[in-house]
Amino acid sequence: MPDGGIGASTKRREDVRFLTGKGRYTDDYNRPDQTYVWFLRSDVAHGRITKLDTSAAEAMPGVVKIFTSADFTTAGGIPAGWQIHDRQGEPMKEPKHPILAEGKVRHVGDPIAAVVAETRAQARDAAEAIEVDIEELPAVVDMRAALEAGSALVHDDMGTNLCFDWGFVEDNRDAVDAAIKAAPHVTTLELVNNRLIPNAMEPRVALGDYDQADDQHTLYTTSQNPHVIRLLMGAFVLSIPEQKLRVVAPDVGGGFGSKIFHYAEEAFVTAAAKVVGRPVKWTSTRSEAFMSDAHGRDHVTKIELATEKDGTFLALRSTTLANMGAYLSTFAPSIPTYLHGTLMAGNYKTPQIYVNVRAVFTNTVPVDAYRGAGRPEATFQIERVIDKAARELGIDPIEIRRRNYVTEFPYQTPVAVNYDIGDYNALMDKLIEIADVAGFPARREESAARGRLRGLGISSYIEACGIAPSNLVGQLGARAGLYEAATVRVNPTGGITVFTGSHSHGQGHETTFPQVVASMLGIDAGSIEISHGDTAKVPFGMGTYGSRSLAVGGSAIVKAVDKIIAKAKKIAAHLMEAAETDIELKDGRFSVAGTDKSVAWADVTLAAYVPHNYPLDQIEPGLEETAFYDPSNFTYPAGAYACEVEVDPETGVVTVLGFAAADDFGNVVNPMIVEGQVHGGIAQGIGQAMLEAAGYDENGQITTGSYMDYAMPRSNDVPNYKVDHSCVTPCTHNPLGVKGCGEAGAIGSPPAFVNAVLDALNSGGIKVDHINMPLTPSRVWAAIQAARA
Repeated sequence: MPDGGIGASTKRREDVRFLTGKGRYTDDYNRPDQTYVWFLRSDVAHGRITKLDTSAAEAMPGVVKIFTSADFTTAGGIPAGWQIHDRQGEPMKEPKHPILAEGKVRHVGDPIAAVVAETRAQARDAAEAIEVDIEELPAVVDMRAALEAGSALVHDDMGTNLCFDWGFVEDNRDAVDAAIKAAPHVTTLELVNNRLIPNAMEPRVALGDYDQADDQHTLYTTSQNPHVIRLLMGAFVLSIPEQKLRVVAPDVGGGFGSKIFHYAEEAFVTAAAKVVGRPVKWTSTRSEAFMSDAHGRDHVTKIELATEKDGTFLALRSTTLANMGAYLSTFAPSIPTYLHGTLMAGNYKTPQIYVNVRAVFTNTVPVDAYRGAGRPEATFQIERVIDKAARELGIDPIEIRRRNYVTEFPYQTPVAVNYDIGDYNALMDKLIEIADVAGFPARREESAARGRLRGLGISSYIEACGIAPSNLVGQLGARAGLYEAATVRVNPTGGITVFTGSHSHGQGHETTFPQVVASMLGIDAGSIEISHGDTAKVPFGMGTYGSRSLAVGGSAIVKAVDKIIAKAKKIAAHLMEAAETDIELKDGRFSVAGTDKSVAWADVTLAAYVPHNYPLDQIEPGLEETAFYDPSNFTYPAGAYACEVEVDPETGVVTVLGFAAADDFGNVVNPMIVEGQVHGGIAQGIGQAMLEAAGYDENGQITTGSYMDYAMPRSNDVPNYKVDHSCVTPCTHNPLGVKGCGEAGAIGSPPAFVNAVLDALNSGGIKVDHINMPLTPSRVWAAIQAARA
C-alpha cells in the first residue's frame, strides 16, 4: 500500500496555497477591459415601483449602461430545481423570480436596477442617483399571519401565500391520528428552528465574459455546482446552448449550502457582458450578502410523540410551517419536505409517522439549504420531544433512546427510506465512554458549589446523504439527476489527472480523492492531480452538497479507475505474453499470478501511448476513462452526541464546558479531515443553538443586517471537542463503504445543547420545558424568571 492511501491522515495538499495566500478565488479573476456592476436594491420589503428614472444616473462619470427589468423581457425567471405536489396531488405554486424586480419588490434587498460602470465606486455612486419611488404595501413576515384571510399577498397573481400543503406519508395520516388518540402517554412540544444567515469566509462573486468571435459566454462564480448553474441558467433563464456557456468555479471560500443555488446576479453578469460587449463583474459586500444570499432553516413546528408508559414509541405526528421567503430558491421546496420528512423516523423504530408541512411565502429573503438541509430540522424536533417525554415519564434520557433504537438492518422506516446498516447502541456506548458520563454527577456537584447549574444533554441523529437514486428523486420532484461523473486521464509517464463533477469548497477533495486512486493503483498519491469546477474540462457533474462528495463523487472515480485497471491489465497481459485473467495489480506493478514476471505501472501507461508493442487490433491507444455513478440508495451516517453546559441562574449566561461526538461515517478515507469536518459542524450547530438568529421587524426590515446584530460563534464560545469515529458499519451499496461526514456536527449538536441547558435548569429545581433557539442569556434568564414566578 502506498503512503497516503485510504485511512491515512494525510495533510491537506490544498492548504499550501491557501495558507500562503496563493489561492485563486473568484474575486481574484479579472478580465481585460472589465466593467463593474452595482445593484440598486429595495429598501422596503413590499411595494409597487411607481417611478424608476435612470436619466440622471446615466449621465454620471464612468457609467456604461443601466439595466432595469425592461432589459430582460425575453429572459425567464430563476427556476426552482424541485417541484412538490401537495396532499391532493396538485403542483406547488411557483411564482416567477425575475432577474430584476418587475413592477413590484418583495423583500428588502430585492434588486431593482443594475449600474454597469468603469469602476465599482462609479457604479455605486450612479446607483444612488437613480430616482425610484415605491408605493409601500403591508409586509407579511409572520407565517401564521401570511395564511390568514385578508393577508397581504407576496404574489398577487397566486391569490394565496401558501406555496404547498404537503403530507407524508399521506396514507399514514389516519393511523397516526388513531394511535395518538389511543396512546397511554402523549408528549407535545411546540418549537422554532430559527432562521440562519450563512456566513462563508468568501462573499459571492460573479464575473461574466462574452467572446463575440465564437459566441461564447463564460461565467466565473462562487458556486458549489457549476454544471447545475450552467444547466439552469442556460436552459431556463437566458436560453444559451450549453456548448456556448462555460461556468468556472475556482477556489471557493466556504459554502455550507448557500452557494449551491443559481442566483439572479449570475444571470445578470452573463447577459450584461454580451450587451455591453465587455466583461462585467460583481462582488458582494458582506452587508449585501445578508439580504441577498439565501437564508437557512426558519420552521415553526408542533410535534407529538405517543408512547407506552414504559417509553416505547407508538406514533409521531409533526406539523410544520416552513418559510420560503419571497421567491423559491433552487432547492427550497425539497428542504422541508423530502429532506426533512424522510428523516422523521430518526434512529428509532416508531411504527407510525405522519409529517405535514405547509410552505409559506413571506416578504423576506428566500430560504434554502443550509448545512444539513432538512436533517437538522428533523433531528431537532425528534430529539427535543424525546427528551421532554423522558422527563415526563421519569425515564433516563439515554435509556428511553436505547429502548427504541432500530437494532435490526436493513430497516424499512414508515417514511419511505430504508436504512441499510448501523449500530446505534454501539455509538451510545462509545459516547458514554468519551463523554465520561459516569463522572458527571461529581462535576455537577462542583458547579453547584459555585452557584452554577450544570447540565448534560444527549442527542442521537441519523442523516441521509448522497441523495439518490435519480429515478426515485425524479418521482419525488427533482428536476435534475443526482448522479456524479468522473474522468480519469492517465498520462504516458504514469501521472494521473482526475476530472470530477464534485466541487471542493473546504472538504479537501484534492487530498482525499488522490488517496482513493492511489490505494486502488498502488501508486504515490502525489502523482495524482484533481481538476474540478470548470464545465469546459469536466464532462458533467452535480456538485457538492448533502455530504455526497465521497459517497457519490468518489464512487464515480472508483468506477472510472476500475475501467482504467481493466484496460491496463489487457496491455500488461500483452507485454508479458500472459492471459489477461492471470494479471494482478499490487503496489503499482502488474504481475502474472504464480510467476516472477511483472511490469511497472509506468511501463504499461507508456505502452498505452507509444503502441510499438501493442495489440492495436484489440485495444485502442490511450488510457482515459469516464464513469457516471448513480447510487441505489442514500447513505445513512449516524451518531450520538453529548453536550455539557453550565448555567448562571442569575444572568442566564450559558457556558459550554464539554462536547463529545461519536459518529459512524462508514469507512474513513482521511481521519484528520473527518475530524475537522465534525469540529466545524459542531461549531455551526452550537452557533445556531446559542447565538445566531436572523430577525425581521413587522415591516419586513431585517434587524440583523450585519455582524453588529448577528452573533457568530467565536473560539471562546466552543470547547475542545472529543470526537470519535471508531464505530464503523460500512455502507453496503457503494464501492468505498463510505457514508458522508460534512453535515453531521451541525445536525446532532443543536438538540444536545438545548437538552443540556434544560437539564441544568430542571436539575436545579427550575421547571422549564422548552426555550426556543438561540438560547441567549436574555432568553434563558426570562425562562428562569417565568418559572420562578
